[in-house]
Amino acid sequence: MTVTIRTEHPADITAIEQLTRAAFADAPHTSGTEQAIVNALRRAGQLSLSLVAQRGGDIVGHVALSPVSVSDGTGNWFGLAPVSVLPACQREGIGSRLIQAALAHLRQTGAGGCVVLGDPGYYGRFGFVAEPRLVLPGVPAEYFQSILLDGAWPNGEVSYHESFNATQ
Repeated sequence: MTVTIRTEHPADITAIEQLTRAAFADAPHTSGTEQAIVNALRRAGQLSLSLVAQRGGDIVGHVALSPVSVSDGTGNWFGLAPVSVLPACQREGIGSRLIQAALAHLRQTGAGGCVVLGDPGYYGRFGFVAEPRLVLPGVPAEYFQSILLDGAWPNGEVSYHESFNATQ
């Protein structure tokens, strides 16, 4: 069955929450609050892009983009997080398609770049690299990666929106 990537609709919110909870239930490096983060970003008006992967009538994947701050004042940078795929559908390329669609959106809208916290082997496939000029305090450098989409590399500490502290 074909998977369609599209922007979220209000009717998708519960399915996104359930999907995100399921996707991270057994993940080794998780806070268990990813669904709360997405909801908090949405409530705060900081969910810049929310894409779903739909197969038939079911939501099987989701990706979120939100603005990040860089201490040097560089604007128009975004964080890719979380990326969620229903466990039964993982390893089918759905996450890859969601990430590619999110990055294409950023390129089309003239974003400067994007950061992600995650497995270098996975995110490196999309052009993410550990850039020493961008730092997320308290995180091993190799797991905090970025991709430059336009302009020059910023230089400083990156901060995610306070919604990333959400627990419920």
